Amino acid sequence: MAILGVQVVFSLVMFTFLHKLAPYYSIGRWILSKRLYRYLHPTNEELKQLAAGNTTGKPANLSGKAKRRKNTQAASPDETFTVPRNIPLELDQAQVEDIDLVTLQYYSEYTWLMDFSLSALVIYVLTEIYYVITPHRIEFNLSVLWCLLAVAFCVKILASQAWLYMRTEEGGERVLLFTFTFFFLVFAMGVLVVGDNIIEFGIEEGYKNFSLNAIEFLEKQGTSSHGPVSFLTFKIVLAVMGMLVGALLTFPGLRMAKLHLDTLKYTQGRKIMQMIVQLNYVLPFVLILLWVKPVGRDLLCGKTMRFGKSLFYENQFDGFRLHILIIMCGLRLMLMPVFLQTHLNLAHEKVENIKKETGRISNTELQKTVARVFYYLCVVAIQYAAPILLILFTTFLLKTLGGFSWSSLFGETAEEFFNGGTKPVTKYPSINIDSSAVNSIMDSAAHLTGALGDIKGIFSSVWYRGVITYFLWWVVTAWFSSTSLGVMYYSQSS
Repeated sequence: MAILGVQVVFSLVMFTFLHKLAPYYSIGRWILSKRLYRYLHPTNEELKQLAAGNTTGKPANLSGKAKRRKNTQAASPDETFTVPRNIPLELDQAQVEDIDLVTLQYYSEYTWLMDFSLSALVIYVLTEIYYVITPHRIEFNLSVLWCLLAVAFCVKILASQAWLYMRTEEGGERVLLFTFTFFFLVFAMGVLVVGDNIIEFGIEEGYKNFSLNAIEFLEKQGTSSHGPVSFLTFKIVLAVMGMLVGALLTFPGLRMAKLHLDTLKYTQGRKIMQMIVQLNYVLPFVLILLWVKPVGRDLLCGKTMRFGKSLFYENQFDGFRLHILIIMCGLRLMLMPVFLQTHLNLAHEKVENIKKETGRISNTELQKTVARVFYYLCVVAIQYAAPILLILFTTFLLKTLGGFSWSSLFGETAEEFFNGGTKPVTKYPSINIDSSAVNSIMDSAAHLTGALGDIKGIFSSVWYRGVITYFLWWVVTAWFSSTSLGVMYYSQSS
């Protein structure tokens, strides 16, 4: 049987899409272009007319090309002057088009992240369908590699933005980042002190399974060992990694808080939309509680009830949490254009705040205040989408490597139907050694395959389940914590 089989076809098709078609058909560009409206900064002529008291010379109802030409001419002013802050300035709106996005900061990183994530999602879905159709297989699940790459790209882009904030000497971003980093270190250590009987990560069981498998593997190699690392050292490593993840999610969380409050303000009078936005904010907190055993499993599975029927069985509850994670990510991705439009509306809000002040302001400063909002659109889009994609593909890794099933939510009958019964155990063929060179090569290949199988056996599904569950829960918790702190700050400062 082929080692990879039909999965290679899926990967080749997606590679072709990324290489050939992504420059023309991009999901990231589609989300931003022709779906959002930006505010155009005023030209020097308009500011002079308004400052002189002539408000009738302001052009109105310009076409998209005329508006872009007007802003292109004003983008490189050849003179600087001041105007009163309280001039009756009204900003024009223009639909965001493809050509407007090319010069934005982090545009290439944003489009690559979104296009690659879409390709990884398609491959994962096709692979899951393929595994349902052909349940008895021994080939490597290639979608795991795509999910790992998607997670790596999310972390890389978030790290590049965090490093950009670190190099900023003004504004206090560096101090804020250090403060949250220390906070998440203490928070992670406190979470890891709590046992699995409170927060059911499965870290202790996973560590024991990993240690026993590692000791057994080393004994087969003729090496005596008491285990790779101590459990305390293992927890310290997890705490440090949790600290780094929390630092990367600091500014995305604060950005999410600002967008959440502004979206609630702009959607006043639309009760259904406000309910959806509030649900979007609350869902991560619900997910956090689902991993708290007394609140989640014990309550919903009926372990704390003397009378009455439980809502879920044990396996159903695991599938329920996975489905809630997918629903949360899907809801946030669907609301992405709404939140990005909220960010673009900040240009109008900043101009209105300037009108309430006294004194004068230079034309370049006023134009930059309006243009800067659109210039950082892709930065905001990355801060919004990267944590969602990180959670989404970590959920896929937990399901695949942790041995869970999407169909477990619908009962044992559905799980047996979609999984195709019990998976066969992979057995490696024994090769008879003789003096032939061909047989010698085949024998070496068989021993190498067996050694790789032993190494793979060290990292069992129990190990993956404990480690990935911790990081998945921690990403949701860190993101929600920074968002909640941001909501409290912006609510008091507004």
